[in-house]
Amino acid sequence: MRIGVPKETAVNERRVALTPEVAVRVVKSGLAVLVERDAGAAASFGDDGYRAAGATVVATAAEIFGQSDVVLKVQPPSTDEVRLCRAGAALVAVFQPSAQREAVSELAARHVTAFSLALLPRITRAQPMDVLSSQATVAGYKAVLLAATATGRFFPMLVTAAGTLPPARALVLGAGVAGLQAIATARRLGAVVSAFDVRPAVKEQVESLGAKFLELEIAESAETAGGYAKQLSDETHRRELAFIAQHVKDADIVITTAAIPGTRAPILITAEAVRGMKPGSVIVDLAAETGGNCELTEPGSDVIRNGVVIIGPANLPSTLPVHASQMYARNISSFLLHVVKDGALRLDFEDEITRDTCVTHAGEVRKT
Repeated sequence: MRIGVPKETAVNERRVALTPEVAVRVVKSGLAVLVERDAGAAASFGDDGYRAAGATVVATAAEIFGQSDVVLKVQPPSTDEVRLCRAGAALVAVFQPSAQREAVSELAARHVTAFSLALLPRITRAQPMDVLSSQATVAGYKAVLLAATATGRFFPMLVTAAGTLPPARALVLGAGVAGLQAIATARRLGAVVSAFDVRPAVKEQVESLGAKFLELEIAESAETAGGYAKQLSDETHRRELAFIAQHVKDADIVITTAAIPGTRAPILITAEAVRGMKPGSVIVDLAAETGGNCELTEPGSDVIRNGVVIIGPANLPSTLPVHASQMYARNISSFLLHVVKDGALRLDFEDEITRDTCVTHAGEVRKT
Protein backbone atom coordinates (compact mmCIF):
# COMPACT_ATOMS: atom_id res chain seq x y z
CA MET A 1 0.00 0.00 0.00
CA ARG A 2 1.24 3.47 -0.94
CA ILE A 3 0.78 6.49 1.33
CA GLY A 4 1.00 9.87 -0.42
CA VAL A 5 1.96 13.24 1.05
CA PRO A 6 1.35 16.21 -1.29
CA LYS A 7 2.65 19.71 -0.78
CA GLU A 8 0.00 21.88 0.87
CA THR A 9 -1.46 24.45 -1.53
CA ALA A 10 -3.59 26.60 0.79
CA VAL A 11 -2.41 30.20 1.13
CA ASN A 12 0.16 30.66 3.94
CA GLU A 13 0.07 26.98 4.88
CA ARG A 14 3.61 25.91 5.85
CA ARG A 15 2.88 22.61 7.60
CA VAL A 16 3.29 19.16 6.11
CA ALA A 17 1.21 16.10 6.96
CA LEU A 18 4.14 13.73 7.48
CA THR A 19 7.65 14.52 8.71
CA PRO A 20 10.74 12.39 7.98
CA GLU A 21 10.84 11.23 11.60
CA VAL A 22 7.30 9.86 11.37
CA ALA A 23 7.77 8.59 7.80
CA VAL A 24 10.32 6.15 9.26
CA ARG A 25 7.61 4.69 11.49
CA VAL A 26 5.18 4.37 8.57
CA VAL A 27 7.76 2.70 6.32
CA LYS A 28 8.73 0.26 9.09
CA SER A 29 5.08 -0.75 9.35
CA GLY A 30 5.36 -2.10 5.79
CA LEU A 31 3.82 0.79 3.87
CA ALA A 32 5.41 2.67 0.97
CA VAL A 33 5.54 6.46 1.34
CA LEU A 34 5.46 8.90 -1.59
CA VAL A 35 6.23 12.56 -0.89
CA GLU A 36 5.82 15.42 -3.35
CA ARG A 37 9.02 17.36 -4.01
CA ASP A 38 9.48 20.21 -1.50
CA ALA A 39 6.37 19.16 0.45
CA GLY A 40 8.16 19.75 3.73
CA ALA A 41 10.42 22.62 2.66
CA ALA A 42 8.35 25.38 4.27
CA ALA A 43 8.57 23.51 7.58
CA SER A 44 12.34 22.97 7.19
CA PHE A 45 12.04 19.29 6.25
CA GLY A 46 14.04 18.71 3.07
CA ASP A 47 13.61 16.01 0.45
CA ASP A 48 16.87 14.32 1.50
CA GLY A 49 15.40 13.73 4.95
CA TYR A 50 12.44 11.91 3.42
CA ARG A 51 14.70 9.82 1.22
CA ALA A 52 16.77 8.87 4.27
CA ALA A 53 13.54 7.82 5.97
CA GLY A 54 12.80 5.39 3.14
CA ALA A 55 10.24 7.51 1.30
CA THR A 56 10.17 8.13 -2.45
CA VAL A 57 10.15 11.77 -3.56
CA VAL A 58 8.07 12.43 -6.70
CA ALA A 59 7.82 15.56 -8.82
CA THR A 60 4.13 16.48 -8.90
CA ALA A 61 0.90 16.40 -6.94
CA ALA A 62 -0.68 14.51 -9.84
CA GLU A 63 1.73 11.62 -9.19
CA ILE A 64 0.89 11.64 -5.49
CA PHE A 65 -2.86 11.53 -6.01
CA GLY A 66 -2.64 9.19 -8.99
CA GLN A 67 -0.40 6.58 -7.36
CA SER A 68 -1.39 6.68 -3.68
CA ASP A 69 -3.87 4.43 -1.94
CA VAL A 70 -4.15 6.85 1.00
CA VAL A 71 -3.36 10.58 0.76
CA LEU A 72 -2.46 12.47 3.94
CA LYS A 73 -3.10 16.23 4.08
CA VAL A 74 -3.32 19.06 6.58
CA GLN A 75 -5.84 21.36 4.89
CA PRO A 76 -9.06 20.24 3.18
CA PRO A 77 -8.54 19.21 -0.45
CA SER A 78 -8.92 21.97 -3.02
CA THR A 79 -11.17 21.53 -6.05
CA ASP A 80 -8.14 20.67 -8.18
CA GLU A 81 -6.91 18.13 -5.62
CA VAL A 82 -10.31 16.45 -5.43
CA ARG A 83 -10.23 16.03 -9.22
CA LEU A 84 -6.80 14.40 -8.96
CA CYS A 85 -8.04 11.82 -6.44
CA ARG A 86 -8.10 8.28 -7.73
CA ALA A 87 -11.37 6.36 -7.50
CA GLY A 88 -11.25 3.93 -4.61
CA ALA A 89 -8.44 5.75 -2.81
CA ALA A 90 -8.67 7.25 0.69
CA LEU A 91 -7.87 10.72 1.94
CA VAL A 92 -7.24 11.97 5.49
CA ALA A 93 -7.28 15.69 6.38
CA VAL A 94 -8.92 18.14 8.79
CA PHE A 95 -12.17 19.78 7.72
CA GLN A 96 -15.78 20.33 8.72
CA PRO A 97 -18.11 18.61 6.21
CA SER A 98 -20.70 21.37 6.66
CA ALA A 99 -18.17 23.95 5.48
CA GLN A 100 -16.84 21.85 2.60
CA ARG A 101 -20.08 20.56 1.08
CA GLU A 102 -19.00 20.82 -2.55
CA ALA A 103 -15.70 19.02 -1.96
CA VAL A 104 -17.45 16.33 0.09
CA SER A 105 -20.01 15.72 -2.65
CA GLU A 106 -17.30 15.44 -5.29
CA LEU A 107 -15.21 13.10 -3.12
CA ALA A 108 -18.24 10.84 -2.76
CA ALA A 109 -18.92 11.00 -6.50
CA ARG A 110 -15.34 9.88 -7.16
CA HIS A 111 -15.74 7.01 -4.67
CA VAL A 112 -13.01 8.36 -2.42
CA THR A 113 -13.10 7.29 1.22
CA ALA A 114 -12.49 10.58 3.04
CA PHE A 115 -11.75 10.97 6.74
CA SER A 116 -11.76 14.20 8.72
CA LEU A 117 -9.80 14.29 11.95
CA ALA A 118 -11.87 17.29 13.01
CA LEU A 119 -14.59 14.73 13.80
CA LEU A 120 -12.44 12.50 16.02
CA PRO A 121 -14.37 11.40 19.14
CA ARG A 122 -13.07 12.51 22.52
CA ILE A 123 -12.22 9.09 23.88
CA THR A 124 -9.04 7.76 25.45
CA ARG A 125 -8.15 5.55 22.46
CA ALA A 126 -8.26 8.54 20.14
CA GLN A 127 -5.91 10.79 22.13
CA PRO A 128 -2.78 9.92 20.09
CA MET A 129 -4.71 11.01 16.96
CA ASP A 130 -6.11 14.27 18.36
CA VAL A 131 -4.89 16.86 15.85
CA LEU A 132 -7.26 19.53 17.13
CA SER A 133 -5.67 19.44 20.57
CA SER A 134 -2.10 19.35 19.29
CA GLN A 135 -2.67 22.30 16.95
CA ALA A 136 -4.59 24.19 19.64
CA THR A 137 -1.51 23.84 21.84
CA VAL A 138 0.51 25.63 19.17
CA ALA A 139 -2.13 28.35 18.77
CA GLY A 140 -2.43 29.02 22.50
CA TYR A 141 1.33 29.42 22.82
CA LYS A 142 1.69 31.67 19.79
CA ALA A 143 -1.27 33.86 20.83
CA VAL A 144 0.62 34.98 23.92
CA LEU A 145 3.70 35.82 21.84
CA LEU A 146 1.54 37.93 19.53
CA ALA A 147 0.07 39.73 22.53
CA ALA A 148 3.53 40.30 24.02
CA THR A 149 4.68 41.84 20.75
CA ALA A 150 1.62 44.07 20.39
CA THR A 151 1.42 45.36 23.94
CA GLY A 152 3.33 48.41 25.04
CA ARG A 153 4.30 46.93 28.38
CA PHE A 154 6.45 44.21 29.92
CA PHE A 155 4.75 40.99 30.98
CA PRO A 156 6.69 40.47 34.27
CA MET A 157 7.05 42.89 37.15
CA LEU A 158 10.42 44.62 36.90
CA VAL A 159 12.27 46.44 39.65
CA THR A 160 14.55 48.98 37.99
CA ALA A 161 16.53 52.08 38.87
CA ALA A 162 13.68 54.01 37.31
CA GLY A 163 11.19 52.44 39.69
CA THR A 164 9.04 49.34 39.86
CA LEU A 165 6.98 48.37 36.81
CA PRO A 166 3.88 46.30 37.58
CA PRO A 167 3.23 43.03 35.72
CA ALA A 168 0.79 42.83 32.84
CA ARG A 169 -2.67 41.53 33.68
CA ALA A 170 -3.80 38.83 31.25
CA LEU A 171 -7.29 37.38 30.92
CA VAL A 172 -7.91 34.14 29.01
CA LEU A 173 -11.46 33.36 27.90
CA GLY A 174 -11.97 29.64 27.42
CA ALA A 175 -9.94 26.99 29.22
CA GLY A 176 -9.70 24.28 26.61
CA VAL A 177 -6.37 23.12 25.23
CA ALA A 178 -5.54 26.47 23.60
CA GLY A 179 -6.64 28.43 26.66
CA LEU A 180 -4.65 26.33 29.10
CA GLN A 181 -1.54 26.66 26.93
CA ALA A 182 -2.09 30.43 26.76
CA ILE A 183 -2.38 30.57 30.56
CA ALA A 184 0.81 28.57 31.02
CA THR A 185 2.75 30.68 28.52
CA ALA A 186 1.56 34.00 29.95
CA ARG A 187 2.49 32.82 33.43
CA ARG A 188 5.97 31.80 32.24
CA LEU A 189 6.43 35.30 30.87
CA GLY A 190 5.49 36.76 34.26
CA ALA A 191 1.96 38.06 33.74
CA VAL A 192 -0.73 37.96 36.40
CA VAL A 193 -3.30 35.69 34.77
CA SER A 194 -7.00 35.10 35.29
CA ALA A 195 -9.27 32.87 33.22
CA PHE A 196 -12.95 32.36 32.59
CA ASP A 197 -14.85 29.36 31.29
CA VAL A 198 -18.52 28.43 31.56
CA ARG A 199 -17.50 24.89 32.50
CA PRO A 200 -16.81 24.77 36.26
CA ALA A 201 -14.97 21.46 35.83
CA VAL A 202 -11.91 23.28 34.42
CA LYS A 203 -11.39 25.40 37.54
CA GLU A 204 -8.85 22.99 39.00
CA GLN A 205 -6.81 22.92 35.77
CA VAL A 206 -6.73 26.72 35.61
CA GLU A 207 -5.64 27.07 39.22
CA SER A 208 -2.99 24.36 38.84
CA LEU A 209 -1.28 26.65 36.31
CA GLY A 210 -1.17 29.53 38.77
CA ALA A 211 -4.08 31.52 37.35
CA LYS A 212 -7.19 32.83 39.07
CA PHE A 213 -10.44 31.23 37.92
CA LEU A 214 -13.31 33.66 37.41
CA GLU A 215 -16.48 31.79 38.24
CA LEU A 216 -19.97 32.64 37.05
CA GLU A 217 -22.72 30.54 38.57
CA ILE A 218 -25.14 29.25 35.96
CA ALA A 219 -28.07 26.91 36.37
CA GLU A 220 -27.70 24.99 33.10
CA SER A 221 -25.08 22.51 31.96
CA ALA A 222 -22.40 24.22 29.88
CA GLU A 223 -20.73 21.21 28.28
CA THR A 224 -21.57 18.25 26.08
CA ALA A 225 -21.10 14.62 27.04
CA GLY A 226 -17.79 14.76 25.15
CA GLY A 227 -16.47 17.61 27.28
CA TYR A 228 -16.89 20.40 24.73
CA ALA A 229 -18.57 23.71 25.58
CA LYS A 230 -22.09 24.05 24.23
CA GLN A 231 -24.30 26.97 23.34
CA LEU A 232 -25.95 28.67 26.33
CA SER A 233 -29.50 29.96 26.62
CA ASP A 234 -30.05 33.61 25.68
CA GLU A 235 -30.53 34.71 29.29
CA THR A 236 -27.40 32.91 30.52
CA HIS A 237 -25.39 34.30 27.62
CA ARG A 238 -26.50 37.86 28.51
CA ARG A 239 -25.25 37.30 32.06
CA GLU A 240 -22.01 35.88 30.66
CA LEU A 241 -21.43 38.96 28.49
CA ALA A 242 -22.00 41.31 31.41
CA PHE A 243 -19.66 39.27 33.61
CA ILE A 244 -16.89 39.29 30.99
CA ALA A 245 -17.31 43.05 30.37
CA GLN A 246 -16.59 43.67 34.06
CA HIS A 247 -13.27 41.88 33.82
CA VAL A 248 -11.90 42.86 30.39
CA LYS A 249 -11.86 46.54 31.40
CA ASP A 250 -9.05 45.80 33.88
CA ALA A 251 -7.01 43.55 31.58
CA ASP A 252 -3.95 44.56 29.60
CA ILE A 253 -4.10 41.37 27.51
CA VAL A 254 -7.18 39.35 26.59
CA ILE A 255 -6.89 36.05 24.72
CA THR A 256 -10.12 34.45 23.54
CA THR A 257 -10.30 30.78 22.64
CA ALA A 258 -13.97 29.82 22.90
CA ALA A 259 -15.36 27.62 20.13
CA ILE A 260 -18.39 25.41 19.63
CA PRO A 261 -17.71 22.56 17.14
CA GLY A 262 -19.57 22.92 13.87
CA THR A 263 -20.99 26.39 14.45
CA ARG A 264 -20.04 30.06 14.69
CA ALA A 265 -17.84 31.04 17.61
CA PRO A 266 -19.81 32.70 20.42
CA ILE A 267 -19.50 36.45 20.95
CA LEU A 268 -17.90 37.02 24.35
CA ILE A 269 -16.63 40.59 24.06
CA THR A 270 -19.14 43.10 22.70
CA ALA A 271 -18.30 46.39 21.03
CA GLU A 272 -19.53 48.09 24.18
CA ALA A 273 -17.13 46.01 26.30
CA VAL A 274 -14.23 47.05 24.03
CA ARG A 275 -15.16 50.70 24.59
CA GLY A 276 -14.75 50.08 28.31
CA MET A 277 -11.22 48.66 27.96
CA LYS A 278 -8.02 50.61 28.61
CA PRO A 279 -6.29 52.25 25.65
CA GLY A 280 -3.27 50.18 24.67
CA SER A 281 -4.79 46.89 25.79
CA VAL A 282 -4.67 43.95 23.37
CA ILE A 283 -7.18 41.28 22.33
CA VAL A 284 -5.95 38.18 20.49
CA ASP A 285 -9.00 36.38 19.13
CA LEU A 286 -8.18 32.73 18.41
CA ALA A 287 -11.74 32.15 17.20
CA ALA A 288 -11.32 34.67 14.36
CA GLU A 289 -11.54 32.01 11.65
CA THR A 290 -15.01 30.94 12.83
CA GLY A 291 -16.41 34.45 13.27
CA GLY A 292 -14.53 35.63 16.36
CA ASN A 293 -15.24 35.91 20.08
CA CYS A 294 -14.95 39.69 19.90
CA GLU A 295 -17.67 41.57 18.06
CA LEU A 296 -15.09 43.86 16.44
CA THR A 297 -12.64 41.21 15.27
CA GLU A 298 -11.75 41.25 11.59
CA PRO A 299 -10.53 37.74 10.63
CA GLY A 300 -6.98 37.77 9.30
CA SER A 301 -6.39 41.40 10.27
CA ASP A 302 -5.09 43.55 13.12
CA VAL A 303 -7.28 46.55 13.88
CA ILE A 304 -7.41 49.28 16.52
CA ARG A 305 -10.79 50.20 17.97
CA ASN A 306 -11.13 52.78 20.74
CA GLY A 307 -7.41 52.47 21.36
CA VAL A 308 -7.63 48.68 21.77
CA VAL A 309 -5.54 46.46 19.47
CA ILE A 310 -7.67 43.55 18.20
CA ILE A 311 -5.73 40.75 16.49
CA GLY A 312 -7.69 38.22 14.44
CA PRO A 313 -5.05 35.67 13.41
CA ALA A 314 -5.61 33.04 10.75
CA ASN A 315 -4.02 29.59 10.95
CA LEU A 316 -1.63 30.29 13.83
CA PRO A 317 -0.25 26.71 13.92
CA SER A 318 1.22 27.26 10.46
CA THR A 319 3.40 30.06 11.86
CA LEU A 320 5.28 27.47 13.94
CA PRO A 321 5.52 24.85 11.19
CA VAL A 322 8.33 22.69 12.59
CA HIS A 323 6.70 21.60 15.84
CA ALA A 324 3.17 21.93 14.47
CA SER A 325 4.07 19.50 11.65
CA GLN A 326 5.81 17.11 14.03
CA MET A 327 2.76 16.93 16.28
CA TYR A 328 0.35 16.69 13.35
CA ALA A 329 2.40 13.91 11.72
CA ARG A 330 2.36 11.85 14.91
CA ASN A 331 -1.40 12.30 15.19
CA ILE A 332 -2.22 11.45 11.57
CA SER A 333 0.14 8.45 11.48
CA SER A 334 -1.56 7.02 14.58
CA PHE A 335 -4.89 7.34 12.78
CA LEU A 336 -3.44 5.86 9.59
CA LEU A 337 -2.15 2.79 11.41
CA HIS A 338 -5.55 2.44 13.06
CA VAL A 339 -7.44 2.11 9.77
CA VAL A 340 -4.70 0.33 7.77
CA LYS A 341 -4.02 -3.25 8.81
CA ASP A 342 -1.80 -5.78 7.03
CA GLY A 343 -1.20 -3.42 4.14
CA ALA A 344 -4.85 -2.70 3.39
CA LEU A 345 -7.57 -0.28 4.44
CA ARG A 346 -9.75 -2.06 7.00
CA LEU A 347 -12.96 -0.18 7.75
CA ASP A 348 -14.79 -1.34 10.85
CA PHE A 349 -17.78 0.92 11.21
CA GLU A 350 -18.55 -0.63 14.59
CA ASP A 351 -15.41 1.15 15.75
CA GLU A 352 -16.22 4.63 17.08
CA ILE A 353 -13.07 6.25 15.70
CA THR A 354 -13.58 4.95 12.16
CA ARG A 355 -17.32 5.56 12.16
CA ASP A 356 -17.19 9.13 13.46
CA THR A 357 -14.37 10.35 11.19
CA CYS A 358 -15.48 8.77 7.90
CA VAL A 359 -17.12 11.49 5.80
CA THR A 360 -17.51 9.66 2.46
CA HIS A 361 -17.32 6.00 1.48
CA ALA A 362 -18.54 3.81 -1.40
CA GLY A 363 -20.01 6.77 -3.24
CA GLU A 364 -22.04 7.98 -0.26
CA VAL A 365 -21.78 11.02 2.02
CA ARG A 366 -21.81 9.73 5.59
CA LYS A 367 -21.35 13.07 7.43
CA THR A 368 -22.84 16.46 6.58
